[in-house]
Amino acid sequence: MNIIIVGCGKVGSTLAAQLNAEGNNVTIIDQDPIKVKALANKLDIMGVIGNGASRSTQKDAGIDNTDLLVAVTGNDELNLLSCLVAKKSANCRTIARLKNPEYNIDAPYFKNELGLAMVINPELAAAKEIARILNFPSAIKIETFAKGRVELLTFKLPEESRLVGMQVKDVATKLRSGVTFCTVERDDEIYIANGNFIFGEKDIISIIASPQSAKAFFKKIGYSLQPIKDSLIVGGGPITYYLCDLLEGSGISCTVVEKDIARCTELANEFEKVTVINADPTDEDTLKEEGIAHADSFVSLTGLDEENILLSLFAKRSGSRKIITKINRIDFDDITSQLDLDSIVYPKNITANTIISYVRAMNKTVGSNIETVYSLFKGRVEAAEFTVSEGSPIVGKPLMELSLKPGVLIATIQRGRTQITPRGQDVIAPGDSVVIVTKGLTLNSITDILNK
Repeated sequence: MNIIIVGCGKVGSTLAAQLNAEGNNVTIIDQDPIKVKALANKLDIMGVIGNGASRSTQKDAGIDNTDLLVAVTGNDELNLLSCLVAKKSANCRTIARLKNPEYNIDAPYFKNELGLAMVINPELAAAKEIARILNFPSAIKIETFAKGRVELLTFKLPEESRLVGMQVKDVATKLRSGVTFCTVERDDEIYIANGNFIFGEKDIISIIASPQSAKAFFKKIGYSLQPIKDSLIVGGGPITYYLCDLLEGSGISCTVVEKDIARCTELANEFEKVTVINADPTDEDTLKEEGIAHADSFVSLTGLDEENILLSLFAKRSGSRKIITKINRIDFDDITSQLDLDSIVYPKNITANTIISYVRAMNKTVGSNIETVYSLFKGRVEAAEFTVSEGSPIVGKPLMELSLKPGVLIATIQRGRTQITPRGQDVIAPGDSVVIVTKGLTLNSITDILNK
């Protein structure tokens, strides 16, 4: 597929790398020649220097033969105009990034009136992920499938957990648990959790289950389910705006520390129940005064990854119970994995996953349609949701009779409002939503899980 990406920032660079790795013909556009040259050379793709909203620039990038244009600059207006020009001149599909809260309410209008295939908001998506974690603090990370009816939760196994030393196949019988174990990370190695796998201390485990089954499971293994009542947030950018709105509705009280007085005024005027402090969020005395030692949760959302990492480490040392850190640069992955930072949110990855799901859906094959894709454990594991249609070769056969490729796990089957934990005798039916977890395998169709 021929794809043009307008904007070589964090989101655009991540998206270009992933789409290029999947075999698409990617061209990037940006007004910064240094960014264009560096990214084009790194990925061995075509780069065009110029205004992404300019018809002549788009022609230089090959818009007339393009299937999809994605505008992800930091300027909402430029993104919309870039998509409008591409749609009018080449009638290709278009996706626009909008981050300004003022435009969020108008997103459906823009989508319909400008003929956009999708409107994405990385800041809102990140805020939603943070809110999910705060509402289920036992998890490090939470992804959703089947319109929220099924969740993929990642958590770290406590040293004295009753799961330590237990085999996966024994959990269902001993704990009468309705969850499916998907993957385990141990000493930087990733394992698909087959029935004979034995859990060890400090394993990072991902499970898939309905929200109700997940809560029951955590209670049975003695994992704390004490709810979050308050949150100390540092940084007052767009993610904080959306997060305050979400947490107000869930009954979690918020205190925001932001050094820009104008931004403080905006937040204070918008949210009556949020306490807004005009101060340097990196000042230890300020954080102590605002109760970092007693906060149920601490969320670090400044514009600098280095600050977020250091502030989260300080919060952990100070006694905050749940800590969430926003990180944009993938360069820090090797460092952060050694720091025990609790939950880390990558806004650019959330956006990339959403767009990649859409691109793969454009390439759909007969028998299934991909709905959602999540990249886990630094891209080494993928969880993909498919809607299965009539004619798929996996329909009507007991799962035990399917010849699956190595590193493939059928994690859950959603049939209407019923969630099915897959067993060997279960059968997939047309219309089912099926979640597949794979290691080292990219899925465009659900048939990709089968040995040919």
